[in-house]
Amino acid sequence: MTAGKVAIVIPARNEEDALRSLLAEIPRGIAEWIIVVDNGSTDQTAQVARAGGAVVASEPVPGYGRACLKGFQTACGLGAETVIFMDGDGSDDPADLPLMLAPVREGRADMVIGSRVSERAERGAIPPQARFGNWLVSGMIRILYGARLHDIGSFRVLRCSALEQLKMREMTFGWPVEMVVKAARAKYRMVELPIHYRHRSAGRSKVAGTITGSVKAAYYMVRTTLRYAGGTHV
Repeated sequence: MTAGKVAIVIPARNEEDALRSLLAEIPRGIAEWIIVVDNGSTDQTAQVARAGGAVVASEPVPGYGRACLKGFQTACGLGAETVIFMDGDGSDDPADLPLMLAPVREGRADMVIGSRVSERAERGAIPPQARFGNWLVSGMIRILYGARLHDIGSFRVLRCSALEQLKMREMTFGWPVEMVVKAARAKYRMVELPIHYRHRSAGRSKVAGTITGSVKAAYYMVRTTLRYAGGTHV
């Protein structure tokens, strides 16, 4: 079994400096397309992405899930069969791409999630408040849905057909949680792999970089975790 044509989707909002180095690090031949979703940037994010060889998709309405969905739709339109989601701040190491792709390519997993809470992660790359929120939500998902995961990171791989069946609708920071919860309910084979998670290469995180951003992200993640616990939502 192969992964078929692969697209890397990178949501980005004002990440021109981080994108410049990230795009240069992505191994040649790992994917047919690199799609950068410009999520209402006011800097040169789109121009840097094009200069780095990426396809630029525009989603002017802010929202992490909204940007991810736009990237996924763009990937499908181009003919991708497998999609990889990576953050645009340089924290996800492109050197891990072959590792992340392998379980899907070999037919051993329906979805692969990169775990940032392993010994391979750089010390201090995840701020304390983000680490706590991740611990809380991961624990809730294990209890409510039986998915034995330890992280809800955004670096993940799955087939486009599998993602299409999940009928994603969370347009906020709850997108990664919704994907995991729905995949668990659908009995997808999920594999969690330790990744070399790094400090962002430039700028400040819009989530963990501020108390307001951290609280807002935590709210959406917890809300999304609980929304499907009753088993009636789709």
